[in-house]
Amino acid sequence: MRRRLAVLAAVPLLFAAACGSEGGKSATSASAPAGDITVTGAANAKPTVKFPAGAPAKTSTSKVITEGQGTPVKMGDTVVTNMTLYTWDGKTNAPGGSTYDAGSPELVPLSAQLPKVIQDAFVGAKPGGRFYAVVAPDSYSKKDLDQAKAQGADLSMAQVFVVDVIGTAKSMAAQGAAVKHKLKGVDLEHPGGDKAPKLTTKTKEKAPKELVAETVIKGDGPAVKSGETIMVQYTGKIWGSDTEFDSSWTRGKPVFFQIGTGKVIKGWDQGLVGVPVGSRVLLSIPPDLGYGKSGQGDKIKGDSTLVFAVDVLGAYNLPA
Repeated sequence: MRRRLAVLAAVPLLFAAACGSEGGKSATSASAPAGDITVTGAANAKPTVKFPAGAPAKTSTSKVITEGQGTPVKMGDTVVTNMTLYTWDGKTNAPGGSTYDAGSPELVPLSAQLPKVIQDAFVGAKPGGRFYAVVAPDSYSKKDLDQAKAQGADLSMAQVFVVDVIGTAKSMAAQGAAVKHKLKGVDLEHPGGDKAPKLTTKTKEKAPKELVAETVIKGDGPAVKSGETIMVQYTGKIWGSDTEFDSSWTRGKPVFFQIGTGKVIKGWDQGLVGVPVGSRVLLSIPPDLGYGKSGQGDKIKGDSTLVFAVDVLGAYNLPA
């Protein structure tokens, strides 16, 4: 598997800065001078932002750029987003990073722990919509600002987030009744809820020479199409040894991959295109569809057969 690119390191820190015991202050609705910010660029692409001249805003505010369509976001949702960050200092107004540059969307759990201006901007937003939120110093308590400064983040300047709403994640694991898989030598347990499945690959059975892709929980979403970006949870192990070489569950959240276009190993491209969103798939991938004779890293030796339990949680038509 390709290593997931790091996303905006500043985003969780800035959002979390409002989580101190004193809590963040409620933002007011005043828009000047933030109302003079202009955001241009195509949907699902990195935006261009132009700031007004003069001192940066001291008051938090937000503005809808594009309305979007579909089911509005509500509190409690986990929102799939692309976002671009700027520090508005009135001088360079430097970009702080973008998920478009990182190559992967970001999940934002929408809760009262976020600054209020961020909450208000997200609630009611629809897939395909774009907004910006100016998180100014008035969104934080003194304790929050001091805590952020100690962690290397200066929140005394306004932070501007341009957010593209892709959709919402219905769950963090495949839901529904599981059928017994037919693949001999592998055990897969389904604890239910948002818990990770338990995959065991310790066996003396010979590994299949061909790709095996079994849907053990069938989702009710649309079939995954080649070229889409899928959101998945997965565990990967080596056939016969039960050695785990990778797991999004261990890292704590889903990851995103473009499927069917050679961005991942062939076994994923061939085994996951056509799977309904919401499904759990058991994959046994022979070496020629995995990492071949060379292997990968310290754990995947040459000619290893790879076994994955993959939960397909979303599929999105995003730029490569």
